[in-house]
Amino acid sequence: MSPASTRPARRTVERPLPRAVRRRFWRAGVGALVAGVLALSGAAPAQADTVRDLEYWLTDYGFTQAWTTSRGDGVKVAIIDTGVNGDVAELQGVVVGGTDASGIGSPDGQTPVGEEEEHGTMVASLLAGRGTGEGNGVIGVAPDADLLTASVAFGLETGADKTNDEQIAEAVVWAVDNGADVINMSLTRNTPDWPESWDDAFLYAFENDVVVVAAAGNRGSGTTQVGAPATIPGVLAVAGVDRDQNASFDASSQGITIAVAGPSEDLVGVLPDGSHVVWSGTSAAAPLVSGLVALVRAQYPELDAANVINRVIRTADPKGEEVPGPLYGYGIIDPVAALTAEVEAVEQNPLGSLEEWIRVHRRAEVPAQDGSGGTGEQEIVPIADPPAPRADSAKTLLPTPWTLSYITVPLSLVAGFGTLAALLGIGATRHIRRSTRSDA
Repeated sequence: MSPASTRPARRTVERPLPRAVRRRFWRAGVGALVAGVLALSGAAPAQADTVRDLEYWLTDYGFTQAWTTSRGDGVKVAIIDTGVNGDVAELQGVVVGGTDASGIGSPDGQTPVGEEEEHGTMVASLLAGRGTGEGNGVIGVAPDADLLTASVAFGLETGADKTNDEQIAEAVVWAVDNGADVINMSLTRNTPDWPESWDDAFLYAFENDVVVVAAAGNRGSGTTQVGAPATIPGVLAVAGVDRDQNASFDASSQGITIAVAGPSEDLVGVLPDGSHVVWSGTSAAAPLVSGLVALVRAQYPELDAANVINRVIRTADPKGEEVPGPLYGYGIIDPVAALTAEVEAVEQNPLGSLEEWIRVHRRAEVPAQDGSGGTGEQEIVPIADPPAPRADSAKTLLPTPWTLSYITVPLSLVAGFGTLAALLGIGATRHIRRSTRSDA
């Protein structure tokens, strides 16, 4: 069933940014997703008309209206990322527990680590930021939820003899053991497969009724296909849309495992030094969906993870598309409908069963040639976007694989044989003429 959308009319607030605004481009390394960042520099906190007004998704998507029903109180969301600095103004008192899976951070997981150490704090602020006062600072979509943080050193040699894959598996288990109701993973392996260590970790999360939310990846950063963990059955995979709620070409990947879509462009967050940024990517869309899951779990504490997920996807706006689809999954999130609509109960996770996938697929896997078995450690590197398509006029002038196969090559062969026949004919004619002259 797809209830009618109750999302309010879109309101775009356009205000000139102060002169202190500087543009910077932020590229995430191994495991993290890439985002374009617009940093609002300066030691003084930005005023409400600069920061809070930039949070267009709060009103455009109905989060402010949803807060009259639920604000995520009592729900724990674990952020597996580069670490969350809980000392910034918007996150003070929000982080209630943490760990470091990398071996190079602080035991509480609040020291940012890795090549892109800013990432985790940015994600956390979008999800559960408390603001800096009435109408000031970044407020998250689940402003009463609590956060757990598990820091992972994406792309760095830690000296702890643990790969990124192993760090993530360890972080998932830790999150479950420390009471997480939701796990946010704004990261990607950039490949659809995953190591067997993730089988056990994610099964442990599902068996303990945890909702796992993962970003799909960004085409603009080279992630042309959805990668794990967003490909794991049962995971709530998040795609991104632009300000007009159309699939974002640069700030989202597309694929058949997409569950829902959320805003992924021009999202304001907080850096570990307390300054603010506007960034894009499904890394930013995922915590907005994780925050929505927190709102639902707080409003319906009796629902298991499967029915929480079902409520989120069944109330999404399909935009007239057949669902699930590769652009929006079941549709664009609708927070108000997710909290108020009548949704039929389900007995199983509508996004699939990891346990069944393991039963069917793992037994058929061929061991790696190096004898390690499984999928092996996968280095995550940016994949270049395909070249831009040529204009139609250019296409008519240049050969294509079809014309090469069926027109150009055959015609070349015919022309070659024709030329050879002509040369042979000329030679034969000359030979006959010489013979006739000698006979005469």
